[in-house]
Amino acid sequence: MRNFEHQTTKPPNFEFLNLELSNLEQTIDHLFRHEWGKMVAFLTRIFGAHNLEMAEDIAQDTLLKAFELWKIKGIPDNPPAWLMTVAKNRAMDVIRRERHNIRLSDDVAVLLESEYTIASTIENLTTEEEIKDDQLRMMFACCHPALAGEAQVTMILKTLCGFSITEIAKAFLSNEENINKRLYRARQLFREGKVTLEIPTKNELGERLENVLTSIYLLFNEGYNATSHEDLIRNDLIQEALRLGVLLTQNKQTARPEVYALLALMCFHAARTGSRLDEEGNILLLKQQDRSTWNQELIQTGISFLSQSAQGETFTKYHAEAGIAYQHCIAKKYHQTNWKNIVQQYDLLYQIHPTPIIALNRAIAIGEWKGAREGLKAMEQIPDLQTLYNYYLLSATLGEFYLKLNEPAKARPYFEKALSQTQSEKEKKLLREKMGGMG
Repeated sequence: MRNFEHQTTKPPNFEFLNLELSNLEQTIDHLFRHEWGKMVAFLTRIFGAHNLEMAEDIAQDTLLKAFELWKIKGIPDNPPAWLMTVAKNRAMDVIRRERHNIRLSDDVAVLLESEYTIASTIENLTTEEEIKDDQLRMMFACCHPALAGEAQVTMILKTLCGFSITEIAKAFLSNEENINKRLYRARQLFREGKVTLEIPTKNELGERLENVLTSIYLLFNEGYNATSHEDLIRNDLIQEALRLGVLLTQNKQTARPEVYALLALMCFHAARTGSRLDEEGNILLLKQQDRSTWNQELIQTGISFLSQSAQGETFTKYHAEAGIAYQHCIAKKYHQTNWKNIVQQYDLLYQIHPTPIIALNRAIAIGEWKGAREGLKAMEQIPDLQTLYNYYLLSATLGEFYLKLNEPAKARPYFEKALSQTQSEKEKKLLREKMGGMG
């Protein structure tokens, strides 16, 4: 792969996603997403990876204190600074009280043993640059090769992104008991000292970075199409995923083409969030969306990231997916979409990542390009199609194809099946409207 220069430009600001927080509970939840990972990473740097659960407990106590006090006194002028100050003070209290009973992080233990240096050491560890590095170290600790693949993603979602057990279970199509068991086994490796806080060497970086990117993309998808939240779109999660991606670009070792490709992909999708629902909160499909409302600043940011992703010989699934999203974003109107190019990108994506879901999305694109009949033929050729029989999008797509072919009697059973397969009330409403319009 050809090397490219580390980017030193000012990181993009994603606050123009227009996050609205209407009450204290939502504000706390937003801060939980944005500040939880920072606090846990900083606290783990002090107490060591073997004391990860202690770090999480202190972070949790800090958020609980904030919730209790802010209900009475109101939200402070600088909530993140307030939270970090409380976390630092609690950390110092624990060190003073338990210094003879716990083993601190090896690289700072000596400085934390003396009352003369404890405060200045902790202060030096909470600079903006130190916390960025701590979060990177924590990302890769969560994706340590000692952990199983799914455990790696689970750990980063829980520890750095603040996912609840319920949200992680839904992301993995699993149950809460299994996720709790997975977390317990992973944390056991941390307790045993088998996981270290460090950015991996060049030889190890590729595989572990892929797991980090998978976690970030899962976080983004939960925000883009929430599985259990009453809101279909959660801008706070989208912002957090973008923030973690940008964090990777701010370190020379991790500013790699696949990182920029994922950021481009997320920007292109996020640019459309404001047009995906009507004023009453109903889903608007791509064909129905007002493209004049798409966030052009995000699209241009995505194009910049996509350009940076091309500076090398690496081509990943994120490059292909970003190429697909780019085609949608540059089409001024739906009928001007270059579906031929999109199908070609899906062909490349399937070569890299041959899954039934990608093949299904390719068939949908063929249906748009060559018509519903050709789309159905492409679906029939999908290997392992039976693995998708309980997947909402398969049933909805079949219903949509038959509806376009003016065969409502064939379309209705598929829409009914899709209705039973989704948990989203907004998706259910959309399906009912389609079925109601069939007569």
